[in-house]
Amino acid sequence: MFSNYLIGLREGLEASLVVCILIAYLVKTDRRDALRPIWTGIAIAIAIAMGFGCALEFGSQEMTFQAQEALGGSLSIVAVGLVTWMVFWMRRTARHLRSELHGKLDAALALGTGALVATAFLAVGREGLETALFVWASVHAASDGTPRPLVGVALGLATAVLLGWLFYRGALKINLAKFFTWTGGMLVVVAAGVLAYGFHDLQEADWIPGLTNLAFDISDAIPPDSWYGTLLKGVFNFQPDPTVVQITVWLLYLVPTLTIFLLPVGFASGKGKVKEPDDQGTQPSTPSQA
Repeated sequence: MFSNYLIGLREGLEASLVVCILIAYLVKTDRRDALRPIWTGIAIAIAIAMGFGCALEFGSQEMTFQAQEALGGSLSIVAVGLVTWMVFWMRRTARHLRSELHGKLDAALALGTGALVATAFLAVGREGLETALFVWASVHAASDGTPRPLVGVALGLATAVLLGWLFYRGALKINLAKFFTWTGGMLVVVAAGVLAYGFHDLQEADWIPGLTNLAFDISDAIPPDSWYGTLLKGVFNFQPDPTVVQITVWLLYLVPTLTIFLLPVGFASGKGKVKEPDDQGTQPSTPSQA
């Protein structure tokens, strides 16, 4: 449940911050007339993301077991790829997200209503589709027949909306760079479990061999139906009897990805390096005297 809460919080907060920045900028520049197209684009993005999630869930129920496992495994790998790209991108751009969105909004204002709808839709829609896909893959991997994974996601999204509202009202100051670094690191750990489970699905679909070749089996020490076994599965997608392929994939993804992600500058270097003053506040620095 915690891993799904983290997904809902992390992904939901990104979308909430985008919405807050767009709306606050329009209000501050006295362009309230542009709020309706922005909300229209946001509503369309949310509807498409929800529709995409429903299509994944209900569409897969009509398939054979083998087809379900093949679909689940394939989409798990795609979801991990998207989330990995997203956490690195957000860590690099979090400090100047506001100015980037302001620039896009200025260009959209010059083009008219359709551009405003498209700007809001693209800004929120990408987050929504990524969230729907990764949540589906994570719930599929960690589901134990209870609604707890979905409850965790819902609580995470609700927390994200609340934090976004507090951020907009000025009641909460968030160091975005640090927040997305810490939550991104935890999300990489969650993604490693989803990836390993995705390969297990592909093994069950007979796409990859080695389903009976177990790396170890500690089911006696950590029974899957025990409270701590359920907790480990819910948080880390842990299973006490993984295959050799699962362990290999888990290590090959987690170790290098987390190491690179936690480097002081991430992927940013040279001209791409984030300047330190951008993280200290929202006020522009005072120009130096010539």
